[in-house]
Amino acid sequence: MKYILLAIFILGPLLCLNQIISGPMLGYKTMNEVAIWIQTDSEQQLTFLYHLKDDSSQTKSDDFITREEDGFTAHLVAKNLSPGKEYRYLIRKIDEEKPIVEGVFSSQLFWQKEGIPPNFSFAFGSCTYINERLFDRKGEPFGKELNIFESILTKKPDFMLWLGDNLYLRRPDWTSRSGIYRRYTHFKSQVKLQNFWKSIHHYAIWDDHDFGPNDADRSFINKEISLAAFKDFWANPSYGIRGKPGITSQFSYHDLDFFLLDNRYYRSPNERETGKREILGETQIQWLIDALSNSKASFKIIAIGGQLLSDAKVYENHATYEKERALLIDLIEKENLKNIVFLSGDRHKTELSEMKLENGNILYDFTSSPLASKAFDSNNEGNTLQVKGTHVATQNFGTISLKGDLMEREMSLKTFDSNGKLIWERKIEQQ
Repeated sequence: MKYILLAIFILGPLLCLNQIISGPMLGYKTMNEVAIWIQTDSEQQLTFLYHLKDDSSQTKSDDFITREEDGFTAHLVAKNLSPGKEYRYLIRKIDEEKPIVEGVFSSQLFWQKEGIPPNFSFAFGSCTYINERLFDRKGEPFGKELNIFESILTKKPDFMLWLGDNLYLRRPDWTSRSGIYRRYTHFKSQVKLQNFWKSIHHYAIWDDHDFGPNDADRSFINKEISLAAFKDFWANPSYGIRGKPGITSQFSYHDLDFFLLDNRYYRSPNERETGKREILGETQIQWLIDALSNSKASFKIIAIGGQLLSDAKVYENHATYEKERALLIDLIEKENLKNIVFLSGDRHKTELSEMKLENGNILYDFTSSPLASKAFDSNNEGNTLQVKGTHVATQNFGTISLKGDLMEREMSLKTFDSNGKLIWERKIEQQ
């Protein structure tokens, strides 16, 4: 018996090799493409097959290799899909018939054909600290249980939008490529997250803790490595704009347009006394105004890591970079851009901010945090734009749901606790 146990002890880790350790995760989704992300524990040659759920004769396949330089990750893109259809997929080793993973996905509806936008919802949040004793500071663990992600699934959102600090790089991590990739792997491979990855689609932005050190800015020496890791471990539709690197992107989901902003790659240092103080930078701001002006969406959702509307000049709120904040708000008003909702994270608290512009248009900033880390009560820090009754200082997540006819859409903003119990709800009518 002891020899059997010894063999299991020695061979056990070997028997677990050549496996998918993270995912599959459903990434971006359009009418004719869907991305699926996976990570293996070593270099693997795999085949990706997919077909209409009720018609296996239409199977399409693609071969790929996961490589060490990419963190053994792969982005599998199902192409030339039919809008609004369900598909089955499987991934198998190139020389084997038995799949190592399989699942389902669907493409977006071509709702414009009939002119009736569907009712749908999505979830969002920020700040997921996963404890690891070897790398954590002494004292009370900063991270919380991951059961909140099971609660999110009970709301049946179409997708999850990660608002930054999705993971927390520790001091030993951010000094090397291997450290940064190891932290991403540690986060994505959590057992309690695997069902979450494959059940709904995922989009993401970053903030300081998944970019580099606390309050990290453009001076961070390894920001190119952080960008490479972000691109390897998430499956957004694109990264960067107008030839400039970063995570800035845009996507559409039914009748909403989403603008994913980068608040780190070009950010000037908080303590610098000379030079232009900026978070987004001129190129990103002008692109955003161009894109918002061109958008015909019912609502425009702008995702950014830190609070933009709050007028409390504390920590890294955009109010501490007041000229850039004023420029962005002024351009939105001058262009008469309507139905704009900012989504932000970072603050380890939740609150809704509301700003009425002189032209009558209203801007909102729904800050949602934390998902799985310590929360803080900062209700009295001086945000005069806070909507009464929306401050939450416990683990929570947000959802937004859309319903109604075209041009008369109603948006419902909700915050739930970690068990999925509703804390508050506000409704916004399309302007």
